[in-house]
Amino acid sequence: MLIQNMTLDVVMEVDVDEPIDIKMLGRLVRAERERRGRLSLRAAAEQAEVPFNTLARVEKGDLPDLANFRRIVHWLGLPPERFFEPPQIRTENTPEVIAYHLARDPNLTDAAAEKIAGLVRELYTNLAGTDRGMRVHLRAATTFNPEASRKLAELLEQMQQKLTTTPSAER
Repeated sequence: MLIQNMTLDVVMEVDVDEPIDIKMLGRLVRAERERRGRLSLRAAAEQAEVPFNTLARVEKGDLPDLANFRRIVHWLGLPPERFFEPPQIRTENTPEVIAYHLARDPNLTDAAAEKIAGLVRELYTNLAGTDRGMRVHLRAATTFNPEASRKLAELLEQMQQKLTTTPSAER
């Protein structure tokens, strides 16, 4: 939906779902004065409950202080939040941003930066706050030693025995 305000020679369209550039405030004030029957600047300032000089400066492109901004946008019939951008949703990949900065750190060699970045990627993947249920990740790595392999085999064997020896009524 669009709101159209007629000025002397310009039709100004404001999409009600989009933020309004604060630089348009002066043009909106001028358009509202025109819409209200070519209201004088002094009468508009009185209706908006702001000083005449403030409204004159706003029409010329200056920004008012916060209290006068609230009064002016109320007079315009607009919510103040329309003049502010909505919060941005982060789209960058956090581990890659960290890797980027590590690679540019003058205190780290390329190999050290890549090793740290690899650790960050692995930790992030394992600890990120996504609900994934239960995952088992087996791979050949320097941290997966023969002793860990034996213990895992024993654990899996015990689980298999429990599953096969438990009566079906209990399952």
